[in-house]
Order: sequence, then structure tokens, then C-alpha cells
Amino acid sequence: MAIRAAVAGASGYAGGEVLRLLLGHPRVEIGALTGNSSAGRTLGEVQPHLPALADRVLQETSAEALAGHDVVFLALPHGRSAAVAERLGPDVLVIDCGADFRLRDAGEWVRFYGSPHAGVWPYGLPELPGGREALRGVRRVAVPGCYP
Repeated sequence: MAIRAAVAGASGYAGGEVLRLLLGHPRVEIGALTGNSSAGRTLGEVQPHLPALADRVLQETSAEALAGHDVVFLALPHGRSAAVAERLGPDVLVIDCGADFRLRDAGEWVRFYGSPHAGVWPYGLPELPGGREALRGVRRVAVPGCYP
């Protein structure tokens, strides 16, 4: 059985990396691809290194576009993931590559980003001490999103 995945922010760097990794997964079926500033364009125009998805048209990012997927990857600019995540059902696995849920300290969030802190999700790095246990059974995960 395939895992149906959507990527919000597919036109950006982190979204492109998520898609590159998903293309190599034998059980993933890539569904909705969104990118607000690139909505209406093909993925090939903005991510030419992903020829297998080149003809896919990017949509506006909305809960409606992301509905019906088993997992939704949020690769959005900081401050934008929380609004999208709150509109997705509780059974959907949401993996945030952005910064919205990564920092535990609300004061540090405000200092770095200058906006209200959205909250904390378990950090999706099972190699850290206690990481695997922290992820067991959760449906919302914050992951590293700053790629070298």
C-alpha cells in the first residue's frame, strides 16, 4: 500500500530536497505540490533537477489542496507552517521542515524571528538520545530544515 504524500512549499529549496528524497522511496506516491509564489507554474520550471515531476503543476498552499494525504511535508518560510498545520486533520502526519515548531524556548523564537511562538513539536531526529521514544505515535513532527 502506497503512502500518499503532499509537499507544501515544493518550489523552495527544502521542498525540493524533500521531493528528491521521496522520489527514491518505493512506497511513496507524491500527491499535491504547492508553492504560493509559483502557483500555476510547473515544477520543472522551478525545480529542473526533478525531471520525474517536471509536468506537475504547483497549486496555492491551502488545507483543501493538502487534504486526503497520509503525510504532509511543510517546507514553508518561518511563520507560515502553523496556520496550515492547524487546518489539517489530527490523523494526518505533518512533518514541518520550517522553523515554526523547532525551538522549545518561546523567548528565543521571538528574539530570532520577531513574531509569536507557534509551539513545540517533537524533534524528528531519532538518533538523538530519547529521540525515537519522543516520536513514537505522534502525528506532528519538527525536523531539521537547514540543509548544507
